Amino acid sequence: MTTVFREDALAGKTVFVAGASSGINLGIAQRFARAGARLALISRDPERIAAAAATINDAGGKAIGIAADVRDYGAVEAAMTQARDTLGPFDAVISGAAGNFLAPAAAMSANAFKTVVDIDLIGTFNVFRTSFDFLQAPGASLIAISAPQGEQPKMFQAHACAAKAGINMLIKCLAMEWGPAGVRVNGISPGPIADTEGMARLASTPEMEARVKGALALRDYGTKQDVADAALFLCSASARYITGTILDCDGGALLGDASADALKKSA
Repeated sequence: MTTVFREDALAGKTVFVAGASSGINLGIAQRFARAGARLALISRDPERIAAAAATINDAGGKAIGIAADVRDYGAVEAAMTQARDTLGPFDAVISGAAGNFLAPAAAMSANAFKTVVDIDLIGTFNVFRTSFDFLQAPGASLIAISAPQGEQPKMFQAHACAAKAGINMLIKCLAMEWGPAGVRVNGISPGPIADTEGMARLASTPEMEARVKGALALRDYGTKQDVADAALFLCSASARYITGTILDCDGGALLGDASADALKKSA
């Protein structure tokens, strides 16, 4: 795949990625490593985060994996201290830890709702707030991974919609407060992305997958590479004047239903 970015675009840069044991966030970390960045990765499971870091180191990059739960401010702070002492101040921070499942609100426990909000929204605040004292500023770039649910209400997603909407507003507030310090804060809202745990849960059968793809303007899932390239752009000098923005990398998901049936109804 061709790219507009040089392969040394992040040479000498240090990047901290939360929720990086798999999926979209690991894909971002691997892409950034290929662009020359040093990576600090965190996730709850010690074995999984060590394995994630190994995929980068085995490919010739440099990464450390640290076990930490984003819901625990003290654990995040300790992880960032270790990462900063090992790799240096952070030029970029990616906050992408998330949890989700399908559940009707009337059947959802308060604890289930709280768990998703704690991981997604509170976790993003913990990562960004802690990182502020570890940033290479001015010039630092912060990115939160959101989702179309942050703007588009969905059945059986009250917990995720509430959490992602909170993340979107947090991005905008921090962009205003931290801009004078030379810190940019943006978000990426991925749509359906292939080979991720989220889509395995939300479209678990071939029939459900076909319905999801059929409703998208671009009629296909995106890839982790698509999201990683969007993140690389937001961390690059090409995005130096962009802050407080949610970049939709979603194949048109946020536009609404573009299925053949919907098109016929609107004709």
